Amino acid sequence: MEVNNKTAPVTGQQDQNTISLDLMNRMKLHGMAEAFRESLAGTTPQSMTADTFLSMLLAREWDYRSQAAIARLTKNAAFRYKAYIEQIDYATNRGLDRNQMERLATLDFVHKAQNLFITGSSGTGKSYLACALGHEACKRGFRTFYANAPKLLGALKVAKVKGTLEAELKKIERCQLLILDDLFIVPLDAKERPILLEIIEDRHERKSVIITSQYPSSNWYDMVGDPTIADAILDRIIHTAHTIELYGESMRKLKSKKNENF
Repeated sequence: MEVNNKTAPVTGQQDQNTISLDLMNRMKLHGMAEAFRESLAGTTPQSMTADTFLSMLLAREWDYRSQAAIARLTKNAAFRYKAYIEQIDYATNRGLDRNQMERLATLDFVHKAQNLFITGSSGTGKSYLACALGHEACKRGFRTFYANAPKLLGALKVAKVKGTLEAELKKIERCQLLILDDLFIVPLDAKERPILLEIIEDRHERKSVIITSQYPSSNWYDMVGDPTIADAILDRIIHTAHTIELYGESMRKLKSKKNENF
């Protein structure tokens, strides 16, 4: 008796679709696979020409990768707040100009490797504004790094002792936007001054930095401590800087008062 050892060819449309989905996932075309899976549940392929259907799949893959990149950049930035440009409070009287914020939100200053200083007393929203601009930068594809300045400088001092300082500074340098939050909340010590200078020098006229501080920039010279290093740091950041000067009561205090009235 003759035995037929031939495997039956895959001819069914369902089997072909399963193979296509499997290949898309193996090739990590997850956005395309999701769109293709959705199309199988409806009538999308029948209502489109072949080239239009392919364009739709490619567009979905592009969107998927863009959103994944934004999520990755945002996670790596390690922002203090989930803050967004659209949620900024302009109603509270604190010296915040909507037109200026909207201009800054275009991130033209990042494209031009310029800097931004956000100053004001505690609770006026400096960190929130910085994080909101940082999130916007991530949405535009800019590699961003947020850090509480005193903690960062403390960690970098430890890295210097361990011999890993240069590696840590390289990581910071690769970011197109650096946010130094609460800088000069205490005066710099002798070990922190040269580290901050190196960070600023690496970014000078190449990449942007946002600095938030309770002190106006006119006081920063004294907060650095060493006149020579102060001159070097300020000369590299002042001349290409935009400034937001906030005032008024703490936003947290105002919010607490508002809640008490309900």
